[in-house]
Amino acid sequence: MKYRPARSLAQILLRPTALLALFVLLSSPAVRAQDWFKTETSAGVSNIRIAVADFKPTSSDPQGASLKQTFDTTLFNDLSNAGIFDVVSKSLLPQATPGAPAEMNLAQWSAAPTNAAMVAFGAFASSGGRITVNGFLFDAKNTQFPQVLSKQYNEEANEEMARQVAHRFADEIIFRLGGGVPGIAETKVYYVRVAGGNKEIWAMDYDGANQHAITHLGAISISPRVSPDNSRVAFSSLGREGFQIRMYSLLLNRMVSFPGGGGTNLSPAWSPNGHDIAFSSSRTGDPEIYIADSNGGAARRVTSFRGPDVSPVFNPKTGSQIAWISGRTHLPQLYIMDADGSAVTRLTDGGYATSPSWSPNGQFIAFAWDRKYGPGAPGGQDIYVMEVATKRWIQVTHDIGRCDFPSWSPDGRHLVFANSPDGRASSTRIVSMLADGTGRRNLTGPGADMPNWSWK
Repeated sequence: MKYRPARSLAQILLRPTALLALFVLLSSPAVRAQDWFKTETSAGVSNIRIAVADFKPTSSDPQGASLKQTFDTTLFNDLSNAGIFDVVSKSLLPQATPGAPAEMNLAQWSAAPTNAAMVAFGAFASSGGRITVNGFLFDAKNTQFPQVLSKQYNEEANEEMARQVAHRFADEIIFRLGGGVPGIAETKVYYVRVAGGNKEIWAMDYDGANQHAITHLGAISISPRVSPDNSRVAFSSLGREGFQIRMYSLLLNRMVSFPGGGGTNLSPAWSPNGHDIAFSSSRTGDPEIYIADSNGGAARRVTSFRGPDVSPVFNPKTGSQIAWISGRTHLPQLYIMDADGSAVTRLTDGGYATSPSWSPNGQFIAFAWDRKYGPGAPGGQDIYVMEVATKRWIQVTHDIGRCDFPSWSPDGRHLVFANSPDGRASSTRIVSMLADGTGRRNLTGPGADMPNWSWK
């Protein structure tokens, strides 16, 4: 009898050498009662019914029609993906297209069938190689003082800038109506792309657009992690000395120095202040968690126990705790500790856990978990979210194949992860969803893996 091939870093380092007895998962009342789970998707904010009008064209530039369509589509999708809106279908919108406050008839938008609480609208012009966008957000129920937001943008006329302006306006709306939490429309996702037999680091917009290569090393590069200020990407790459931590500057568009440390060095993770990097290193024989400064100096070991320790991630709220995967009890389990290696606490109670990611507010950890790992065991590897304080958890993916490498969005409302529908590495793609498992969308096709959402 065979196990399925292991894929994650923890699975590679912790793969069993003999058949294991079926692991019996301890029962927990929290498993049966999941009503407690309140993600930031809904915490403090009820879904708002918002109408998103196509912007009114106010120029005759032939290029303007295409750019306006890009803007309209991007804005509608950004607000639909936000997780805090009930976006009105465009088939239910009034036929009149307002381009300015004086042209807005609120009664048409607040009444059936639109029934909007909020309306986003405006004007779009293209002239002289520039686009000018005037965007407005109105409260459809407030006839006396309806204007909530007014923004103007003037940028170079091209498809990418039309998208970026839509992202900016969407994030302004989300910030204003979403409890003061910044939107994610301008964020990036970094990931691994198989390219010609090698693995390079790539990046894309949060919605899967603008996919492009970051590195061109012609090597096996894995586990990209972008710095909190979006200036550098740390990753692990296979070279003559094995896997070593390497660094790419997004400001200089080139590799920058990062000293090696001997042994196998994997899974870098940034502290929230950007001053430190945690990683797994076998420089002393057994893979342990180390912390170095952001330039690779002053590395210090923070774990010391028989069995591999891999996949560290800082608590982004405080920077004073680390979650990681340890094989000290044979099968890999999820642990947390203080950043100096003290106060070690085991969070999972069995199965096979990998790839932790700490939520921005420090309250939750998302991770991949095969809860019934063993010969002939049912189930598979899915994404789970655990509340750190109580160890209560929920399963947020179901029956979509192998899931791994979850990463939180900076607003705490979304997760991105790697998914292989048939369990084969070649079919792995990047998928995003709301943190409760709803709203799932494919961002890439096959050949993409190990996503990491930018901090902002």
